[in-house]
Amino acid sequence: MAEQKNFASALGHAAGTAALLAAGALAAGGALIGYGMYETQKFGVRRETLKVLPRGSADIRILHLSDIHMIPGQHLKTGWIRNLARLNPDYIINTGDNLSHLDGVPDLLHALEPLMHVPGAFVPGSNCYFAPRPKNPLRYLIRHTGTPNPSERDALPFEKMHRAFGAAGWINMSNQAYSTVLKGIRLDLTGVDDPHIARDHFAGWTRGSSTSNEAPHVRIALTHAPYQRVLDQFTAANADVIFAGHTHGGQVCIPGYGALVSNCDLPTWRARGLTYWEHAGNSVPLNVSAGLGHSRFAPIRIACPPEAVLVTLTARD
Repeated sequence: MAEQKNFASALGHAAGTAALLAAGALAAGGALIGYGMYETQKFGVRRETLKVLPRGSADIRILHLSDIHMIPGQHLKTGWIRNLARLNPDYIINTGDNLSHLDGVPDLLHALEPLMHVPGAFVPGSNCYFAPRPKNPLRYLIRHTGTPNPSERDALPFEKMHRAFGAAGWINMSNQAYSTVLKGIRLDLTGVDDPHIARDHFAGWTRGSSTSNEAPHVRIALTHAPYQRVLDQFTAANADVIFAGHTHGGQVCIPGYGALVSNCDLPTWRARGLTYWEHAGNSVPLNVSAGLGHSRFAPIRIACPPEAVLVTLTARD
């Protein structure tokens, strides 16, 4: 009888311990999610400098925006983006995924309005065309190879957004090339539509005169998703700098280790920041923005705060 009582007591103690552990794990998980939601509001500006301009050139300050994923009512993010105009950029590059909601366009345009007085260029991401949908969170940990056939029922009003961008003078670089002059330097731009949904086609560079390469110029390439095949094309074509987004910097990172995934075939250690992509004997600066937003169905960031990037192009030594 005594043995039965001891066994029952031990069993009760074990059950109590298990309950405490479960409660502790639940509390820790809740705290982590709470912090992850808080970090989505920790906006910051990363600054980079690249020596890619011809000797004697004046600096060109490029503000790189990506993955805004605008949702109606995001007043803090809207105000922060509006205040980026104080950086006085010379050029805006937007690498897509601007929306996360069917009704996000008015808030997006209000956020960008002070910056739309600055010349710029953009490429779309899949979340310019299609709204995100709820997914199993465990899918986050699976390597992605793209989503070729998103549902048309999730279509977003990207035409309205693109018309507003165009009216502001921002150039749609989807599968095309374009040249403009800024501070006496010819900017040769090329871009692709979103590789994540298999819409990319590399158009090369604009064709000028036989002596056009002798004029002061810089070659800038844009893509939303930095898939390796696209980076290889840009690098083989002698781009001077590549701008990309899409990865959210990993969105959920481990301090001291970094991103767990990049949401494409880009190595995870390149998921955020400035690195150099090497291919065909060339090495090109690759700036991948961690972005300013998130899917409305995954409103957390951990060890990966949102960012805009101010890239100063300066003269070579």
